[in-house]
Amino acid sequence: TKTLTKNSIVQIDAQPFKQWYFKKYGVDLSKKAKGDKTKEGKEGEAKDEPEKKSRHVIAKLKARAAKQKLEPLIEDQFQS
Repeated sequence: TKTLTKNSIVQIDAQPFKQWYFKKYGVDLSKKAKGDKTKEGKEGEAKDEPEKKSRHVIAKLKARAAKQKLEPLIEDQFQS
């Protein structure tokens, strides 16, 4: 918004951006890197079923992923 704040802390919900980024690039920002293992382990795997995508959509996501570069500091903020 265009509201000026003085001497205050502003918290912005990042969920809409995460959803858009996942839809655009196919990368889930809330998940940690593949090398890191979390406590959820087996429970999270059972719930995460990949949605079906056409070959055209998969090709678009691969092309976007090749260009996609997210700064490590920003990526670290989304994971927390």
